[in-house]
Amino acid sequence: MATIRDKIYNFKTKHEEGFIQSEIDVLLKGYPDIDMDKFHNALMGITCMTRDEETIIYHCDIEKALYCGIEGRDLYSWEWD
Repeated sequence: MATIRDKIYNFKTKHEEGFIQSEIDVLLKGYPDIDMDKFHNALMGITCMTRDEETIIYHCDIEKALYCGIEGRDLYSWEWD
């Protein structure tokens, strides 16, 4: 069984650096019970990049946000980068 990390880092993304919003939407369909408030809160204040007028969110930030949403928690202090 694939881990969350495996799913995120093996997800086919348009940009090698990370996810655009439409890809995040597809990923999240696999987690219908996720706490979206916790997911979005974990993404507040992250570093991201833009290319071709698209915001790209790094794999590591999506991974942390997904764990927060699944577990219904906020980021732990050691998870901030």
